[in-house]
This record gives sequence, C-alpha cells and structure tokens, in this order.
Amino acid sequence: MSNAIKIYQGRFGRVALLDMDAPLVHHAHHHCHLLIKAAGPDTFFAVHDEMQPLSAETAVLVNPWEPHAYTHNGNSEQHTVILAMYIEPDWLAHIQHPLGGSGHPQFFPQPCVQLSAQARKLAEELALEMWWSDSIASERLEGLLCELMISVIDPDRSWRDLSRQMEFASRRPSDPRIRKAIAWLRENTGGEPDMNRLAEHCGLSRAHFFALFHRCTGVTPNVYLNVLRMESAIRDLASGKTSMTEISYDLGFSAPAHFTRFFRQHLGITPSEYRRVVELYDDRGEVQI
Repeated sequence: MSNAIKIYQGRFGRVALLDMDAPLVHHAHHHCHLLIKAAGPDTFFAVHDEMQPLSAETAVLVNPWEPHAYTHNGNSEQHTVILAMYIEPDWLAHIQHPLGGSGHPQFFPQPCVQLSAQARKLAEELALEMWWSDSIASERLEGLLCELMISVIDPDRSWRDLSRQMEFASRRPSDPRIRKAIAWLRENTGGEPDMNRLAEHCGLSRAHFFALFHRCTGVTPNVYLNVLRMESAIRDLASGKTSMTEISYDLGFSAPAHFTRFFRQHLGITPSEYRRVVELYDDRGEVQI
C-alpha cells in the first residue's frame, strides 16, 4: 500500500512526499499540480489519457481541473517516491503577480517538461527537508515552493509575460446554469445527487447538462463533486476536530470503510495516515472551489 512520508498543508495548498506502490483513479484538482520524482524507478502519469514520463529528468504538470491518473508499474519491486505539489493559484498570484494566470486551464502549455539543474537541486532540497526534518519554517517552505515552481515551469524567467499571454489564451466559458449547479453541489456534498433532477433544476436535459458542465469546467459533475468531497475531507482531517466516522457520514458514505477506499483511490493513502503525517501551517478555513 502507498504511504505518505510527510505532508505540509497551508495557504500555499499542499505538498506531499508520497511512497507510491498503487495506482490512482482518474481525478482532478482545482490546484496547479506539479509532480517530481524524488527516488525510485521511473514511472508515468496519465494526463488526459496520454502517458507522461516521470523521471529524474522530467516533471509532470497538471492544470487546474485537468483529469489525470497515476499508472503504477506493478512489475517493479521498488516504490517510486513522488514529490507532489498542489499549489493554490491565489497564493501563487499573491506572491508573484505575473503568475496570476496560474488558475487558467491552459497555464501549463504542456504536461511534461525537462527539469533544469536548478529545479532538480531545489526539488532534492525540499524532499530532503520533508524526509529528515521534524519541521521547516513557514518562510523557508514557501520560498522553496515558489522558487521550485518558477524553476520548473519557466526556468528562463520569461514568466513576466505570462499574464499578458493568459489574456489572449482561450478561457472556458461561464454559464449561469452551470454556476447554479456548482453551488448546489457545494451545498450537497453529503449526498449522492440525482443528475437527472440536477439537470432539470438547471433547465437542461441530462445530455445538454453534462456537455455544458464539461465545457465550462473540464470535468464531469461527478468528478467535480469528488473534488469537493476530497477537499472537505482534507480540511477536516488536518484540523483534527472531527472524527473519521463523522467525516465519513458528513460526506455521504454509508460506512467509514467506503470513505477510506474513496480517499485512498484519489490520494493513494488512507485518511488516518493523512491525519497522522500532515503538518498544518495555518488554518485558512474553506477555500472556495
């Protein structure tokens, strides 16, 4: 079973050092998602069903709401240790204004990039801190994350022009009916919605509703709901104020075992392990997705 070596969670989002030995289902995040191999054999992530190599020389980049999955190599006796960053676009825009387009669905122009020597050095430094240090100062952690992000996505520092580029890039359409559906999903993470009724609630046929939802968000309503459930679970697990059983039932699972399976399929580890290893840097409250 996969396990987490360390997880940091704060206003920057999350960064996790994961020892992976099992696949992950197709899922999505509202974050900018960067994946770098820290140790072990090379592996692959599927981004939009296209295999992207994760090696000592390459990183995998996943845009917000871009469907992806981990395809574990079951033939290897060794595990791949992955440095996984889930960066909040608002945090990145705040610390580096030209990166304000990081929430854009086309912020990463390609899903796999070559790592520069500087990026490899920073990734190794962060992974070593997570592996061996009991804690890391918030300023140092955020500085490392920012420098690593920039060195991976734009080693030549041409990011100063990214905001202007984003203005001309195509954005997903926004539709009031889909915004209404998202608001409803956000208020009903504890149930299994009837998509036919939700479509009717938005004045659409089921087929038109699914097509329009995907066009506006890049994912299906079910995947979107799973993202909301995962973020709610992660927030409650990190706070330590709610029991695992309460979290399970609040999210609509009939038994804690079903919640555990759902969580592991999306993140690779169990909820109890997440709570055990996570280090919370600030209590941001709820992030609007």
